[in-house]
Amino acid sequence: MSENCTHDCSNCSSDCASRDLLEKPHPNSKIGKVIGVVSGKGGVGKSMVTSLLAVGFSRLGHHCGILDADITGPSIPKAFGLTERAMGNETTIFPVATKKYGIDVMSVNLLLPNDTDPVVWRGPVIGGTVKQFWTDVLWENVEYLFVDMPPGTGDVALTVFQSIPVDGIVVVTSPQDLVSMIVEKAVKMANMMDIPVLGLIENMSYLECPDCGKKISLFGESHIEEAAARYDIPVLARMPIQPSLAGACDNGDMENYETVYLDNAIKTIKNGV
Repeated sequence: MSENCTHDCSNCSSDCASRDLLEKPHPNSKIGKVIGVVSGKGGVGKSMVTSLLAVGFSRLGHHCGILDADITGPSIPKAFGLTERAMGNETTIFPVATKKYGIDVMSVNLLLPNDTDPVVWRGPVIGGTVKQFWTDVLWENVEYLFVDMPPGTGDVALTVFQSIPVDGIVVVTSPQDLVSMIVEKAVKMANMMDIPVLGLIENMSYLECPDCGKKISLFGESHIEEAAARYDIPVLARMPIQPSLAGACDNGDMENYETVYLDNAIKTIKNGV
């Protein structure tokens, strides 16, 4: 890559390695829109939001898939209660479908002998695995493919943005000032890679008292509106802390959980890509 690279190849004469890096999907795959779900750091509920978005779109009648690119911290199979192993042959890996809506899921935990086995791989191997989840997995008639990205702006995120034709990303955050700062890093990286940012989703935004309905800001006052205004991107949702949601995720029951707090996000994402 040139030292003065602007990430705009249309007006560039340099013959650099960043040009034409997009990988072709499996020849029999048919994929509509690809939506990345990212976060600047771990622990903000990115995988949970990914699961709920896929469920919400499925309830609208769309066939969805989830590519779990968080290779060292895969949690999508557990959220849907998937225990069977992914099958394949010499040319194709077949995703595992969820029970209720038939959401196609591909995750490294569907390939490991035990889902508690650690993935102790170096960056290039992890990046290669993410590429294989795009090139070797049969994504059959998937209208919306959600990519659950690893936290941060490192090697795997770069691999996804350069290898997979992402139509847009959703950034998941929580209210703390530190997280807001890291969110801006994710937004800036997306802008550098010319990936549209569809909006922000703030998780753990508040706790609603079950008796009086008062909203309690456990992590302090939110600054998400300021970050959104700074980059002219919408706030798609502010999700409260919900013990029932955490329980649904732990019990593999995400398909039966209502996505009311994400209804506006789902509508905006659908209209924006």
